[in-house]
Amino acid sequence: MLGEYRITGRGAAEISASVERAVGAGELEPGQPLPPMRELAERLGVNPNTVAAAYRNLRERGVIETAGRRGSRVRAKPATTGREFIGVEVPEGVRDVSGGNPDPALLPALGPVFAAAAEQGDRDPVLYGHAPVEPELERMARAGLDADGVPDGPVAVTSGSLDAMERVLAAHLRPGDAVAVEDPGWGSLLDLVPALGLRTVPVGVDDEGPLSDDVHRALAAGARALVVTDRAQNPTGAALSATRARALRSVLRDHPETLLIEDDHGHHIVDLPLHPLAGTTHSWAFVRSAAKAYGPDLRLAVLTGDAVTLDRVRGRQRLGPGWVSRITQRAVAQLWAEGAVDARAVAAAYGRRRDALLGALGQRGVQAHGRSGMNVWIPVPDETGAVARLLHAGWAVAPGARFRIGAPPGIRITVSTLADGEERPLADVVAAALGPGPGRYYV
Repeated sequence: MLGEYRITGRGAAEISASVERAVGAGELEPGQPLPPMRELAERLGVNPNTVAAAYRNLRERGVIETAGRRGSRVRAKPATTGREFIGVEVPEGVRDVSGGNPDPALLPALGPVFAAAAEQGDRDPVLYGHAPVEPELERMARAGLDADGVPDGPVAVTSGSLDAMERVLAAHLRPGDAVAVEDPGWGSLLDLVPALGLRTVPVGVDDEGPLSDDVHRALAAGARALVVTDRAQNPTGAALSATRARALRSVLRDHPETLLIEDDHGHHIVDLPLHPLAGTTHSWAFVRSAAKAYGPDLRLAVLTGDAVTLDRVRGRQRLGPGWVSRITQRAVAQLWAEGAVDARAVAAAYGRRRDALLGALGQRGVQAHGRSGMNVWIPVPDETGAVARLLHAGWAVAPGARFRIGAPPGIRITVSTLADGEERPLADVVAAALGPGPGRYYV
C-alpha cells in the first residue's frame, strides 16, 4: 500500500498538498495506488466530499489518475516531478551529450546589444501603459513570418515557447480536455499539459513529422487541440515535409474547431523550408523562439495567431507579467537587424555534426533518426541498460523516458558540441551498448 508515508490534512487543499509533496519527494512512487476516498476520509476524520475534492484537484494538476473501480493512483509520469529530472548524473570526466543545449560557440555576443538597448531605455524609458511589443521587433517578426507563408495575424511576445503554449492552451481549453501531442516529443510540453489539468493523447512521429492517421484518430476521438513541431523536433529531429503538411491540413480541415499550436523553435538553426499548417483551423497559434539560435536565457518568443486567440493571450498577459522586457525585445531586434547569427552557417554546422554521427551509427548497423536540428534519436531495446552502459563507457546520453508517453524506448544524443572525430568512438560505444550485430534492435 502506501508504505511509510501517511497522507495528512483536514481540508481539501491540505490533503492534496500532502500527496503532491510526497510525490515530489519520491515517497509516493509513480503508479502507486492511493487509499479509497471513504477509507482516507475515515482515517483523517473528514467528510468523504473533502477527500473527493482533494483527489479532483490532484487529477486536474496531473499528479494522479483515476481508473473507475480500480481507484486512484499516482500518474506514471506525474506533473509535479517533471521530466527534466529524468536524467543521469554526469560524473567528472564523462562526456555529456545529454543536455539539448545549443553550442555556446555559435551563439552571438549579447553584451553590446543589451548595452545599446539599455542606453535607449535610459533615454526613452518604457512605463506602464506603453505598448507591450517593441515596434521594430514586431515589424521584423511579421516580415519573417510573411516570408515563410504564416498567415497574417497579430503579434505578441512571450517568455519563451512554453510560456506561449501555456497561455494559448489556457485561453481555449478547460480541465479534462484532451490535447494531441507528439510521442516521442518535448518533455516540458508533456509535463505542461497534465499540469494544466488537460489530458495528453499521443500521436506517433516519423522523420517527416506527426503521423496523419494518428492525428486523425486523436481528433476523431475528441482531442480539442494539436501541438506540432515544424522543424528540429525534440527529440527525434523530425521536420514537417511538404507531403506530410498536405496530409495534416486535409485532416485538420475535417476538424476545423481544433486548436492548432505550431512550434518553430528551429528557426535560424535549420536549413529546411517551413511548411506551416497555420490557418487551416479557426483557432491557431504559431510560436517562434529565439532560444536555440540566440540564447536560451533571452526567454523570448514571438507568437502570432488568429485574432481571438491573440486577444485572449494578450489580455491575460496584461493581468500577469504585463509584458516581456522591452530592453530584451530591443536587443533581439538589433540581433536580427545586424544578422548576428548566420543561419545558414549555424544550420550547416549542426548538420555536419548530426550527419557525421548518423553515418557512423549506420556503418555499425545502428538505426537512428535526426533529419534536422541538434539531436539524434536512437531506438533501443533496454533504455535503462543502454544509458548505464554508455555512462560506464564515458558518455552521458538522455534517457528516452523524458520524452515518451507510449512510444518505444530510445535515447537522445545532442550533437551541438560534438567535435570532429568524436562521432566514431561514440558510435562504437552505442553499438556495443545495443549488443552484437544480429541482435541489433530496430523499430
